Amino acid sequence: MASDSNMDREMILADFQACTGIDNIAEAITLLELNNWDLVAAINGVMPQENGILQSNFSSEASRANIYGPHSQAATAEAAVAPPATSSSSSSSPPSSSAFCPVLPSRHIVEWQPRMLNFRVEYRQRAVEVVVEEGSTVGEIKQILETELQVPISKMQLKGWKSGDVSDSTVLRSLHLPKNNSLYVLTPDIAPTASTSQNSVLQESLNQNFLLVISHREAQRDYNLNFPGSRTIQEVKRNVSDLTNIPVRHQQWEGWPAAASDDSMTLAASGISYPCHHLSVCRRSSPANNQEPTEEVNNTEVNMFEQCADVHMVSDSEGDDFEDASEFGVDESEMFGMGSSTGCRKAPLMPENSENESDALLHFTAEFSTRYGECHPVFFIGTLEAASQEAFYGKARDRKLLAIYLHNDESVLSNVFCSQMMCADSIVAYLSQNFITWAWDVTKEANKARLLTICTRHFGSVVAQTIRTYKTDQFPLLLIVMGKRTSNEVLNVIQGNTTVDELMMRLMGAMEIFTAQQQEDIKDEDEREAREMVKREQDEAYQLSLEADRKKREAQEREQAEQLRMQQIQKEADDEKEAIRLSLEHALPPEPAEEGGEPISKLRIRTPSGEFLVRRFLGSTKLQVLFDFVASKGYPWDDFKLLTTFPRRNITQLDPASSLLEAKLFPQETLFLEAKE
Repeated sequence: MASDSNMDREMILADFQACTGIDNIAEAITLLELNNWDLVAAINGVMPQENGILQSNFSSEASRANIYGPHSQAATAEAAVAPPATSSSSSSSPPSSSAFCPVLPSRHIVEWQPRMLNFRVEYRQRAVEVVVEEGSTVGEIKQILETELQVPISKMQLKGWKSGDVSDSTVLRSLHLPKNNSLYVLTPDIAPTASTSQNSVLQESLNQNFLLVISHREAQRDYNLNFPGSRTIQEVKRNVSDLTNIPVRHQQWEGWPAAASDDSMTLAASGISYPCHHLSVCRRSSPANNQEPTEEVNNTEVNMFEQCADVHMVSDSEGDDFEDASEFGVDESEMFGMGSSTGCRKAPLMPENSENESDALLHFTAEFSTRYGECHPVFFIGTLEAASQEAFYGKARDRKLLAIYLHNDESVLSNVFCSQMMCADSIVAYLSQNFITWAWDVTKEANKARLLTICTRHFGSVVAQTIRTYKTDQFPLLLIVMGKRTSNEVLNVIQGNTTVDELMMRLMGAMEIFTAQQQEDIKDEDEREAREMVKREQDEAYQLSLEADRKKREAQEREQAEQLRMQQIQKEADDEKEAIRLSLEHALPPEPAEEGGEPISKLRIRTPSGEFLVRRFLGSTKLQVLFDFVASKGYPWDDFKLLTTFPRRNITQLDPASSLLEAKLFPQETLFLEAKE
């Protein structure tokens, strides 16, 4: 029954595709399942007739029992109203499911009902419900929307069609749409109104970059700083604190709009001018000034920060911004690693006397996250040797470059490089994808000496000597190392006085060199693996051949042993039979003479081979003697039966103790031997 049902559905599917022209089997099955495999209802749902509609209560079996007409999309309506053909024409021309579509009798045709399509069209904050006939065009939908939305058709883009963009003249029926559809309208040439665009304008402002020209009146220095609109006023003040050595609580500002009364407000919502806004800052007069560092120290620090700002800050085109130093656990009075001269209390990135490299790097990663946030490269936790193994000695496709980051808190560039370069989203993503990043802190001399020893052991004295040549103010360093067949090569040494764009370009340049080498390594590895694969296949084939030969030899040996065993058993059985035959032969009484005084019975016994056994017996001889005589000739009575000719009697079924006279085998008889079944 299940096979008949499947066959019926296959025929319904073929008829449905032939009538509707839907070639996609999955789509056709979906439409049929929606109509519970009712062929007529499914056809009505997809392509209603122009002169009438097929009745869904007319079963699929009945539709196949009727006459089939030629399938064409243009002739569908004519086929629907065609009169039924006679049974003779139906039998003479059997229909084909793939080339014909069913035509129903005229009694199943009723008044035409057009198929309606529902559209939910969204435009900004509005949603419009549109109901049109399937024979309508896309342009007619736009005319309805023009009335509802007050949007000219010329400026309207109707999107959301599954088949892609369509023209205004496209007929909806040709798109094979379901009953319910969702579309949306785009009007790129019409600016949104204030009521509908308030949120979008604010969102755009949050994504914009604002240039703040901040004048430090005491140092007579201007800073051009770029910040995204999502940055808060408090974060700006903290970044300026890093530049000017003025704690946030001592800053006195001029130029903020009146609306910027809350430091937690974003720049986008503060009302500052776009794209450029001018501000000024100075130190607020306070008794606490007596506790500030001396003027000489301050001037030295300001000069050093001005030098740092020349390198990193005055870059309007790059759009680099500055993270809040206090977010990283640094006191507001600290300056870019100048803790040695300002009494820095921040913990070192790496302890001086760690027992192993893994513990040191765990401490480095934790402290780095505390200072600069969680968005930073994933530092490899383990020895430099393990990092090299991870980067260089896997499969060629999985190899990466090794980036060795060397930090020094004594350098004025360290804080900016870490917060602005190493923690930039683009740099973090690129390093994570293409590099194994290993880090070390060389602030302490003991740690630096330990690093030089490690580098000498793994990369040779050249790398260690290269690190020695760099001065403290040139740190931090980022060494890019590429593994080669014979030795490891330092492709690039990136110093701290760089920008995000320059750092990215140098990383990408190293990747280009590495990629070219990697492609050669992949090619060599593939060729080597191909050779090894051929060798393995040959070895496996050889081993299989040896195994097959061994099994064949063992089978032959088992067969020969079985034959020998059977021969031995047969020989023993034959020997046993022969011994029994001889014993029976010797035990037989002598054959009596023809002229004896006692009655003589002469018996002729025909063997299965056609030979005759002839012997005389005394009439008083028992049947057992006759049986022994036959057995002595090789015909044991367990395997053969002794029969008379007429009437046919089975002598072997008689009592062996009875005599020949009693068995009526006197004076002569002809018997024959027959094998028992």
